[in-house]
Formats: sequence, structure tokens, C-alpha cells
Amino acid sequence: MRLLLTSDTHLPERARELPPSLIEEMDTADVVLHAGDWVDVATLDLFETRARRLVGVYGNNDGPGLRSRLPEVARVECGGLRFGVVHETGATRGREKRCADRFPDLDVLVFGHSHIPWDTTAPGGLRLLNPGSPTDRRRQPYRTYMTAEVADARLTDVRLHRIPPRT
Repeated sequence: MRLLLTSDTHLPERARELPPSLIEEMDTADVVLHAGDWVDVATLDLFETRARRLVGVYGNNDGPGLRSRLPEVARVECGGLRFGVVHETGATRGREKRCADRFPDLDVLVFGHSHIPWDTTAPGGLRLLNPGSPTDRRRQPYRTYMTAEVADARLTDVRLHRIPPRT
């Protein structure tokens, strides 16, 4: 099972459109996980029409139109793993323990907000993944998203994709 992990698309505020590589991944992924800050309802509509299966949440920059259609926290089973999606996890310091305590029922937590890619494992085994942002690199060298595979109830081939600078 192929997964696409993304967050913080911020359209049309930070970019006019999604990067072509993200759209290509969306078309081939079995499940797309979006950790909030869509900003524009049209972006959610685009994901819903293209993704085979979409699991998304709202973020702090998402208004009433998005909040009425998305939860704050989503949980889904994919290939025998229990995934959660949330926008904010709080400060970097203590994140692993805080998330493990908050989400003891999960194997993998996908989050966003910082636009900073993150891949760690908390004590107890909770995997924490932040795919960064495909449209706004902030202080990072690249705009990013992640892909991963799930096979035999194991998360494998987690990859951070760097999007080349706009020309």
C-alpha cells in the first residue's frame, strides 16, 4: 500500500498551485494523508477528486468551510497499522513523549504546522512523521512531502521528497 503524506498546502496564500510531483504522487497513492492548513476549500475539493482515499484534518489556518468538513484529529487503519493525523503537536521539546501519551492507540502519527520535516520514533514505538510543506519552505532549504509503503503491518520506504526551487 502506497501512502502520500503532506501538510500545510496553504493555497492560494503561499503558492498558486500544487507542485506537479505532488499531484502525480496523489494520483498513484492508495491513501493520501493531509495534516491540515489547506486554507482554501478548493484545495480540499481537488484532493477529494484525485485521491483514491483521503484522510485529512483541519489546521489553525483553516476557516469554517474546511472545519465543517474535516475533523481536528483523524484515525485510520492502513495495511494493519493504526495511523493518526493531526495538525499541531506543540513544541519540539518533549514531542515524542507528549504524542505517545496523547495517542497510545496509534502506530504512526502524521502531523504538520511547522513546515519542518520530522521523522522520529517515541519510546514505546509511535512513529512521528511531519512531511513539511510542498508550497512554503519557510526556513527550510526545500519544499517537501513524504511517501511511504505499508506491507505486512510494517511501515517501510519512508521517503522525504524535496521539491526543486520555483523557476
